[in-house]
Order: sequence, then C-alpha cells, then structure tokens
Amino acid sequence: MAPMTRSFSLNGVPTAEVAAYYRRRAEHGVGLIITEGTGVARPAALNEPHIPCFHGEAALGGWKKVVDEVHAAGGRIAPQLWHVGGKCSNAVPDWIPPAPYESPSGLSITVESIGQAMSEIDVADTIDAFARAAADAERLGFDGVELHGAHGYLINQFFSEDFNLRSDLYGGSTLIERSRFAIEILKAIRSVVSPGFPVILRLSQWKPKDLSARLASTPQMLEQWLGVLVDAGADAFHLSQPTFWQPAFPEFDDQLNLAGWAKKLVDVTSITVGSVGLSGDVYESFAGKSARAASLNGLVARLERDEFDLVAVGRPLLQDPVWLEKIRQGRSDQIADFTPAAFSTLS
Repeated sequence: MAPMTRSFSLNGVPTAEVAAYYRRRAEHGVGLIITEGTGVARPAALNEPHIPCFHGEAALGGWKKVVDEVHAAGGRIAPQLWHVGGKCSNAVPDWIPPAPYESPSGLSITVESIGQAMSEIDVADTIDAFARAAADAERLGFDGVELHGAHGYLINQFFSEDFNLRSDLYGGSTLIERSRFAIEILKAIRSVVSPGFPVILRLSQWKPKDLSARLASTPQMLEQWLGVLVDAGADAFHLSQPTFWQPAFPEFDDQLNLAGWAKKLVDVTSITVGSVGLSGDVYESFAGKSARAASLNGLVARLERDEFDLVAVGRPLLQDPVWLEKIRQGRSDQIADFTPAAFSTLS
C-alpha cells in the first residue's frame, strides 16, 4: 500500500479509526503497508493540523496501536517519515504552522519566498529528528521506515537546483552535492537502528510544476545518484511517477520506468508506483475527475520479467480495502472506478 495523506489524526495523534483503517488492508492481503506521511519533530514539519506526527508520547502511543493491529492481521508496516519544507497544503492553504515554513533557501514550490531558509543548526536538528523518528519506529515494532524524498517536499527540495540555492555544504551545482542532506539523514538513521532494519527512500524525478523535468538527466547520472544513497544506507527505492507505464528515459529505452532503471543500475529493492489499476493519474483525481479501473496485465508482465521487485498501490486501496483480494480471486467485475469522494472518508 502506497503512502497517502489522510488527515484523520486529530491534532496529529492517530486514532483507533486510523488503526482500523490500516488493519483492514492487512486483513485482505496487503503484505506491506507504507503509512501516510507522518511528521518528524520540527515545528513546521507538517502543513495541515490533522496529519499525524511521529514524535511525542501521545502520537507514538497511537502509532503503537496501529502497528499492533496490522501485525495481528498478518501484515507488515513502515511509517513514512516526512517534512514538508516550503510546501503549503493545497487542501488547507490558509493554515499557519506553529513556526514559519522552512526550506533550503526559503522558497516555496512556485520558487517564491516563503518562511525561512534553514540555518546549519536547523539542518542538523532536522537530520537528528529523522534519526530519532526511525529509532522510535523500530522500538515500536515497525518493520522498516520510508523517507519521503519526492514530490517537492523538504528532502526533494534539497535535491533541486531550483529550490536549493545554498552556498554551504548542503548546496552545490551538482545533484550529488545537493544530496548531502539526504545522505546525512540516511547515515544518522543507520547509526541508531539495527543493521537489518529496512530503510526505504521515496524519490521522484519531476519538479512540482513540471512533470517532464528530471533531477537525473541520464541513466549514468541516475546510477551515480542512487549509488551514493545506497552507500549512505538506503535499502530500497520507492520510485514515484504519475503513471507506472511511463518510460523514464525513452531516448535510451522505451520500456523501463524509473523503478526498472533503478533495479537495472544499482540492483537494490525497487518499488514501482503510479496509477496502478487505474486509467488516470492522481493529479486528475485531485482535480475532481474519476479514474476508470484498468487491467493489470501489463504490470504483471513487467513484474514477472523482474523489472522491479514490488508494486505499490494507492487510490484503489484507499477506496476499497478488499481491492487486492478481489484481484487475486478474479472478481474484477466487482472493482469500482475511483471517485475523488474517497479522499474524504476513512473506509
């Protein structure tokens, strides 16, 4: 199950309803659940009031109930650790966080001034906050963690030449130089969790306002970038695209998506995601459009060719906790089209 923001955790604390929501997916066969994004211990880590936190006694107590419910149903679960950086909420744009938004250079995703540029002390504390959250996740019994390094949020902002204009050690003219923040987070996590505790890094190539943009412009650059992240401690990459069938580098290979290239280049666990089981991408759903249920035949063929290792499913599982069971049992006629109304419920 792919991570999807739900905003049903009152004042940042996961409720019994949230635990039941995740348990239902495990009960119907989802092997690994990656939770919605959950904020690390920085005042402006989140951009909505009821997104869950991953720090403090109350929130961690709520997450303990979530992990226990999922395990009781036979599933495995990893929290997605999150800091939004300079990205305001589209759903609640007027909400003001407890402290000013913070980002590499004080820029929003529209490259306008917002909040404040992070000092080196802020950067160090944020790295520590991610590490403390990962250690808490292992202590609570989670089966791994995922870092959100995609979609224009903080780690992704450090990667970007548009948002990261820093002249210190966390900036630079190359993608590898601008990856120092992510590298130090990974190393800090590795220093506080067990050697076998899985750390997943979610990445995307595009810019928030340009879906055709690339952080790594060639397969060679992608190989170098992923390689340094593996060396720092990443065990798996969760490679996000608007649609999984989109080739990442069509000028080099008109078949392989981003997860396929990652598997080919660095041979660590590779997770594909993007409109699995649906005809349209998530941005169309955010705009109020429904998406038709779609065949999985092409996806299964790619999986059987070992192009990637795992498939993350988003909106179909958000709408229908029994979706996977229906697929396995050949009950495709019982699978409904996705409607945006599902975003407002916790079914």
